[in-house]
Amino acid sequence: MSTTPRMRAAAVLFDKDGTLFDFTRTWSAWLQEVMRQLAGGDADLVEAMAQALRFDLAEGVFFKDSPVIAGTSREAADSLCRALGRTDPDALERFLSEEAARAPLAEAVPLAPLLDSLRGAGLRLGVMTNDNEAVAHAHLAQVGVGDRFDFVAGFDSGHGAKPSPAPLLAFAAAIGLPPGQVVMVGDSTHDLQAGRAAGMMTVGVLTGPAEADELRHLADVVLPDIGHLPRWLCAIEA
Repeated sequence: MSTTPRMRAAAVLFDKDGTLFDFTRTWSAWLQEVMRQLAGGDADLVEAMAQALRFDLAEGVFFKDSPVIAGTSREAADSLCRALGRTDPDALERFLSEEAARAPLAEAVPLAPLLDSLRGAGLRLGVMTNDNEAVAHAHLAQVGVGDRFDFVAGFDSGHGAKPSPAPLLAFAAAIGLPPGQVVMVGDSTHDLQAGRAAGMMTVGVLTGPAEADELRHLADVVLPDIGHLPRWLCAIEA
């Protein structure tokens, strides 16, 4: 008797930071440079910003409750305003977005061949990030994969931000599929909470700050990285 492979889902919606890109390797050095620029040589201001953004200066890593991990760029800007004693969050958000668009990206796995494999299997692909949409497009273009996605949205795209399911449902609607045929892939509880609330399958990955035990209760499966996704997606039907 022969077996015919089938896919568990018809579409995959990816988080960006910590999922498509390794979080620590991409953002730790970036944040330290941003704080250096904003502090103008004032070590006390660097310390204040690190505390506000929940960043461990000694270890060079983010604490798990950092707004940089799952928050929006506006939340990060608001935190920096408080630390710096400034009242211009719009200007700080623009600065962060400009600097983020030039961040040295570390792909979690080689993205182009993975995405081409998924598209070759007939899957529709999207990105939903709590970063802003312009930065998301810039990052995807920077690594040469912007044209692989049917949908790219940020917190400012008009659909809301995770953990709300609204932006995830916007993806399903945009590609004309019921949410139950979509898998949400992310590295944070915000990603997976949104996926559960949207009625989607959920996959956690360990290329962000969260550990497996933090994600497992919200995920259908927890994988080391998105490179393991094709094997999980491919179920076997007799």
